[in-house]
Amino acid sequence: MKFLSYAYRFASNFLFLILVYYTLNFLDKYNQRAVVAIMVLIYSAMRAASALRSFYFYQRIERLEVEARRLAAAAGEGHSAASQRKLVVNEVSRLRHAGEMNAYIDLLFLALIVLLCVSKIVTN
Repeated sequence: MKFLSYAYRFASNFLFLILVYYTLNFLDKYNQRAVVAIMVLIYSAMRAASALRSFYFYQRIERLEVEARRLAAAAGEGHSAASQRKLVVNEVSRLRHAGEMNAYIDLLFLALIVLLCVSKIVTN
């Protein structure tokens, strides 16, 4: 399921990159191309800011994971309670890692889109 998530994220970002590329290539007038490129740059900046904010969120979750592991080790409760907490912490860790990878995929394609837009604005 994790790889399906990565594949979907890759495919959707790749299609967005293709859409931007063909849109910018089919516009003949420089003014139209520049306006579309600037609008895509604004959209990409908003998505990049959202992805960077999610890294801050994932960092906080990682700190909570470490604290939960420390408290579970210090609690000394029964074996079933400790194993249940360990499963929950491992699941959260796995989901956090998958979210970080999805954010990295987003940022990679957003960087490619920004380079494409800037190159179309700079060149005639």
